[in-house]
Amino acid sequence: MKQHEAEELFAGGCNCAQAVLVAFGDDCKLDRETAMRLGSSLGGGMGRLREVCGAVSGMFLVAGLLYGESNTGDKAKKDAHYRLIQELAAEFKAEHGSIVCRELLNLPEGQSDQPVSEARTKEYYRRRPCKEIVGYAAMMMEKKMREKADEVR
Repeated sequence: MKQHEAEELFAGGCNCAQAVLVAFGDDCKLDRETAMRLGSSLGGGMGRLREVCGAVSGMFLVAGLLYGESNTGDKAKKDAHYRLIQELAAEFKAEHGSIVCRELLNLPEGQSDQPVSEARTKEYYRRRPCKEIVGYAAMMMEKKMREKADEVR
């Protein structure tokens, strides 16, 4: 399951976005190095700014790679993709209350962190819901992939 793979990747040092994106690398025809680089800016709510959760951003990148539209003139497909992204965001928010890193971590409004990552200690994992959030985002994306496959049948 992608959920467990993403959780293990996060526990192994990937940021939230990297963990989700790398877990779906094969599905997206994306090699690990490229997935790691692509997700590297999005950890900590976009470079530790504590904005949109990295796991959510990673999920959106996977959705874009799998279902996104590259034809800028096809408004219907663009709108359908935006609808998919909003559905994913709404489902995530319904489960977790927000898609914003700072809110998910209960940090003060307007606070961003220093651009220095934290050591991944037992205490870090004990006080952070990130591993579970990463797993949930991966589970959601895997579910969406099954739904899309069923639509094609």
